[in-house]
Amino acid sequence: MAALLGLSCGVGVFLMWWSAWSVPGTGVAAPKGPGRLELLLLSAGIEKVSGAGLIISCAGLGLVVMLLFFAGTGSPAVAACFGCFGAWLPVAVVRRRAKRRRSSLRQVWPDVVDHLRSGIRAGLSLPDALVQLGYKGPEEIRHLFVDFAADYRSGGHFEPALDKLKERLADPVADRIVEALRMTREVGGSDLGHMLGTLAAFLRESSRTRGELEARQSWTVNGARLAVAAPWIVLVVMAGRPEAMAAYNSGTGAGVLLGGLAVSVACYSLMLRIGALPEDVRVLR
Repeated sequence: MAALLGLSCGVGVFLMWWSAWSVPGTGVAAPKGPGRLELLLLSAGIEKVSGAGLIISCAGLGLVVMLLFFAGTGSPAVAACFGCFGAWLPVAVVRRRAKRRRSSLRQVWPDVVDHLRSGIRAGLSLPDALVQLGYKGPEEIRHLFVDFAADYRSGGHFEPALDKLKERLADPVADRIVEALRMTREVGGSDLGHMLGTLAAFLRESSRTRGELEARQSWTVNGARLAVAAPWIVLVVMAGRPEAMAAYNSGTGAGVLLGGLAVSVACYSLMLRIGALPEDVRVLR
């Protein structure tokens, strides 16, 4: 029985090791897709920073903030709390930038689709219709289509250049447009113009509706953020009083601070989850 159990564990470990190195039946190394941090950076339009670089930035900023607050207050608990806030700041900035980029792209996608539709109806091929967006498309994404044109001209292959464009855009709407163009090129079809026109109308209506919802939601979200930040702003104001900071050097004071930090993080996360509007999911990446 013991020998059978050992043999089963050994076979299981071997199968896990084998699956990490090759795709069964092909002998080809399994491709490793981008992680969550890499996808977040791509969604924010940051291509030259890796997930490891973001983690190092968080750790470095958190350490610097912690040392500064420790030097100013002399309280390890206070310094640790604000060090956590400093470590979270780069991720918060990247997330905010990703949200603003998605909002900006949501406004320009209907124009992009209209440009593609006009180019295709004028007789341009799919690659040429995409290339022309590098100098006729919306300003926000022209550089991405310029890169697509460079990739297509250097390699002469449409599919790899389209995959790189899709990776740079990192947007659910872009995924749908790219896959529609890919399918049209592979299997053909005469309804691409009508499909793009319908898609442009849908995107405009969706953008208008979402903009109204975000405008009504913003005051509630900002009020909740102010409520979470208010106690920590008061703590910063109190940092100039040594007798107040001395109270947090005890075990009870440190427990109060850490408990407040946990409650603030939990409530802020819950507020974001409850108040979040539905986001498009990248199911075609």
